[in-house]
Amino acid sequence: MNPDLIHTKSPMSLRHSHVLIATLATLLSFVAGGAWVGIYLTSPTGLDSAPSYITVSKGMSPKGITKELAEKNLISKPTVFYWSIRALGRWGKIRAGEYEVRATMTPFQILSTLESGISVARPFTLREGQNSYELAELMAERGFGTREEILSLIRSPKWLSEIGWSQPLPPSAEGYLFPDTYSFTRDMSAIDVLKTLSRRFIEVWEPVYDELGAQYGFTRHQVVTLASMIEKETGVDFERPLISSVFHNRLRKHMRLQSDPTTIYGVWEKYNGNIRREDLKTPTDYNTYTLPALPIGPIGNPGKEAIEAALRPEQSDYLYFVSQNDGTHYFSKNYEEHLNAVRRFQLDPRAREGKSWRDRLNKPVTDK
Repeated sequence: MNPDLIHTKSPMSLRHSHVLIATLATLLSFVAGGAWVGIYLTSPTGLDSAPSYITVSKGMSPKGITKELAEKNLISKPTVFYWSIRALGRWGKIRAGEYEVRATMTPFQILSTLESGISVARPFTLREGQNSYELAELMAERGFGTREEILSLIRSPKWLSEIGWSQPLPPSAEGYLFPDTYSFTRDMSAIDVLKTLSRRFIEVWEPVYDELGAQYGFTRHQVVTLASMIEKETGVDFERPLISSVFHNRLRKHMRLQSDPTTIYGVWEKYNGNIRREDLKTPTDYNTYTLPALPIGPIGNPGKEAIEAALRPEQSDYLYFVSQNDGTHYFSKNYEEHLNAVRRFQLDPRAREGKSWRDRLNKPVTDK
């Protein structure tokens, strides 16, 4: 071999080769690391498909979010998760809310869910006849504010004006918060919830109701007030028009309505489950034992069937009714017949034994 043909590298060339090799090694490590992170972000943490709920509050730190996800076994390698999301510049895109996630989701899918802003919608039910006090307690239990704050809103003239009520304003939104099952997220405010309930009332109220009410000389407020009384007097659908007829007949004869639920509503804050004779004699804006007509406003939130019953009473000569202790009532045309019914169904312990209106609520009604 000709020694002149042998190529020898200079020290400078060797140095360049080492730098190139080191650079390539670094690039390969970055590529390998990036590939590993990519695999991590697109691989589920576990096989448990049970839903978990993550609440991201306003101002919650990335480390706080990472910790909560790790504690619920929704992500593995929390440090890798934290720095990966930071490297992607995605922490700032996460929005406050309550989210449903699963361990079967990949870390990247979990991240996308937290960025969506689509909170979990949970059912919220206001039952027919429930009043504002009960609504405030339900809302407080669900974290929409304190009972006192919610009641204050319901009674606020400013809020009533904001949601569209014109003068003269009703005493409160009682009666105009429609009973139904809704879907609410935890990040909604009390005003959001109340607006939804009041908008639903407006949707359900039909223009013909005002026309029918006018035929009886009723304003809308009086119709809703009467409907709320009918709703509280019976939980049996077929009785509502008959209960309504009793109230209409008494109003026409200028008789006091003498409805126990109105008395209870007037003393709600101190009511302990039993009406006292003193309560019946104490005048309030709602006590129809002392008032000569309808109370000042609704005593609960009636459903559509009760509103229909208030406007379309059954034709009857009944002036009285008394509970038969199973959710239904015995109707009478005169006071003597009513007293006999009271003795039969209320004063005789045997008539009450083993009976409850709850029994009827728990079985289908077939006896129309």
